[in-house]
Amino acid sequence: MLAIIRKLADGIISLSAALGALGLIFEVIIILADVIGRAMGSPLYGSQDIVTMTMVILLFGAMALCDRQGGHIAVDLFERSYPVVLNRFIDVFSALLGAVIFVGIAYAVNESAKISTMLNLSTNLLLIPKAWFQNGLSIFALITAAGMALRAVELTLSGRDIRKVDTDKGDAA
Repeated sequence: MLAIIRKLADGIISLSAALGALGLIFEVIIILADVIGRAMGSPLYGSQDIVTMTMVILLFGAMALCDRQGGHIAVDLFERSYPVVLNRFIDVFSALLGAVIFVGIAYAVNESAKISTMLNLSTNLLLIPKAWFQNGLSIFALITAAGMALRAVELTLSGRDIRKVDTDKGDAA
């Protein structure tokens, strides 16, 4: 059952990361067009609005994949001197704490999106509604939180740390 949930979670995380990658490609194109336009005396109108809003997709779209691959900062200064049980407890606790933090981020940004909708807030030049991107950020944060919570469950039940398993070979890296 846990393997099915992990496979589904990996699919959602991959989709989230793909959206982040598309955001990166789009952002590079916009910046390139703006730089070329500036060199020719005609910068791209609204490029700052587009880059700012796309950055939300880029950063938070890739956040779940970053956690999945163990890309977050980890200080393992005392890991070798602690017993295996304590290390596992610390890993589970940090995964749960990360999940709580990302749920908090999702909640706060969702509340902010409600205010943005109520006040009809938008970007300065292109008038793109900010709530769209805030809601997207909330969804990406919830995906990250779910991935962290699933990692905590896997560590607790099976002792398997998804960040340290080579998914192609099925053995520890």
